Amino acid sequence: MAIRGISRDLLAMLFELGREHHPDEFVAVLRERDGVIRDIDLVPGTIVGEESASFFIDMLPLDTHQAGSAHSHPNGVLSPSSADLRFFPSVGRYHVIVGYPYTERDWRC
Repeated sequence: MAIRGISRDLLAMLFELGREHHPDEFVAVLRERDGVIRDIDLVPGTIVGEESASFFIDMLPLDTHQAGSAHSHPNGVLSPSSADLRFFPSVGRYHVIVGYPYTERDWRC
């Protein structure tokens, strides 16, 4: 699957999730349709905290439209941590990090 973009509505939702969960992290699975990341899945059993958010991979839905993950960094650092880099390959190819203060400039993919 080749991803051509991410919808503005989804980015707005990710910023809102960051604000709602702050100071804890959130994590979600990104879904694509027609090459555009448009939706997320919130995985049952997700564990959140101030320094991490995680879920069990076997709780992921079986889906060919899974594109990657999205999560927040309440400290505002938009670079992936070493834990992020270990997690990313298990969920897909594209990964979005949104950071405090959760504005249109506070994200990386």
